[in-house]
Amino acid sequence: MQTTVNYPKISVIRPQGCLNVTNALEFERDLTQQLVQHKVSVLVIDLGLVELLDSTGLMALISGLKLAQSVGSHFRLCSVSPAIRMIFEVTQLESVFEISEGDILVA
Repeated sequence: MQTTVNYPKISVIRPQGCLNVTNALEFERDLTQQLVQHKVSVLVIDLGLVELLDSTGLMALISGLKLAQSVGSHFRLCSVSPAIRMIFEVTQLESVFEISEGDILVA
């Protein structure tokens, strides 16, 4: 389950629990919808409630980032727990994603 908070041209998606093979496709569809249909200029993914991120969830994030870049939108991650941050470090993706320290930073 996840919630989406919309601001003018800014959307925040807050996935909860596991971001894995069981829900990654739905999550990726939500990212695509925000970027393409709603044409947001900033898409923030708040990972504060994500307990588990597998390779499928990571690929959904990468797809969202690539789509955001192709449509000229900003794509940010925030509230990344130490355990989830470790995944980005091990995969050497911490420098690919814009990761904000702490809670949502839109500016």
